[in-house]
Amino acid sequence: MIYKIRHITEYKYNSPVSLCYNLAHLVPRHTDNQRCQSTLVHITPKPTYGQKRLDYFGNSTYYFSLEEPHKSLTIDVTSEISTDPIFSSMNLDMGVSCGDAKHLLKTATDPDVIQAREFVMDSPMIKRSEELRAYAADLFDDNRPLLSAAMALTSKIFSEFKYDPESTTVATPLNEAFELKHGVCQDFAHVAIGCLRSLGFAARYISGYLETLPPPGQVKLIGADASHAWFAVYSPGEGWFEFDPTNDNMPGEQHITAAWGRDYSDVTPLQGVIFEGGGSQILSVSVDVQRVEAV
Repeated sequence: MIYKIRHITEYKYNSPVSLCYNLAHLVPRHTDNQRCQSTLVHITPKPTYGQKRLDYFGNSTYYFSLEEPHKSLTIDVTSEISTDPIFSSMNLDMGVSCGDAKHLLKTATDPDVIQAREFVMDSPMIKRSEELRAYAADLFDDNRPLLSAAMALTSKIFSEFKYDPESTTVATPLNEAFELKHGVCQDFAHVAIGCLRSLGFAARYISGYLETLPPPGQVKLIGADASHAWFAVYSPGEGWFEFDPTNDNMPGEQHITAAWGRDYSDVTPLQGVIFEGGGSQILSVSVDVQRVEAV
C-alpha cells in the first residue's frame, strides 16, 4: 500500500512567545516493512533554525527553533509511506520459549541480544513492579512459546481494560492507568511493556498511525484519524514482534510506524521549551491517513 499521512499540530498562546526550541518525532521511520518515500515539513512562523537528524534509536527527528515573538505555532507534516504486506498466518505456538528467552537475554553475547537488553530495564514512564509481574505471570510459563504468551497478554489487556480517552492524559502515570483499567493506546502499550519487563523480557514502545476506514456508505472525515501506539517484544534469535493491545492483534499493513523507544517520552510527537511568554495555550491536533493506492 501507499499512504499519505498528514499530521497538523497547532498551538495558540495567550501572550507572545519570544523564544522556543522544539524537537519533533513526526517523520515516519524506515522499517523492514515500510519506507518513507517523501516528507514535507511546513512550520509557521518560519523557524530561525531547523535540522533533520536521527536520534539514538534511529528515529527521524526534526529540531527547530523560533527566535522571534509569535502567538501561534503550526507544524504541518505530510509524508508518503509505502508498506509491504505482512502475513498474519504465523504459528505463535512455535519458537523460543519464555524460559529460554529470559535465559538468552541474560547470557547470549549476540550483538542483537546485547542491544535488546536495555529494553528490559526501567524507563522514565515505565517502572517494573510486583503488581505488573503478577498480572501477567500465569501467561508466561517457562515452557510456553514467548510469542504465544505475548499474544495472550495482548488479549488480556484488550478484554480487561476499557478504551476511554477522557480517563487519562499523556502524563498519566503507568500505575494509575493500571489501577483504573481505563485509558488509551499509550496506556495499554505501557501496561504491556511494564508486565513484560517485570517478567524479565525486552519490550519497546512504538508510536505511529493506523488507517481507519469509515462504515460502509459513509465518507471518511478528513483529519479525524489519530496517532496510535503499540508494543514489540524481543525473542532472542528470532527478532522483534509487534502486538496491538488496543485492537487485540498483531500490527499489519495498516499500521504505520513513526518511531520507537523505551516509552512514550522517547517518541513524543512534539516537545520543546518556551522562554518568556506564552501564558495559557490551546493545542489542536489533526491527523489524516489516506490510502493513495495499492502496489
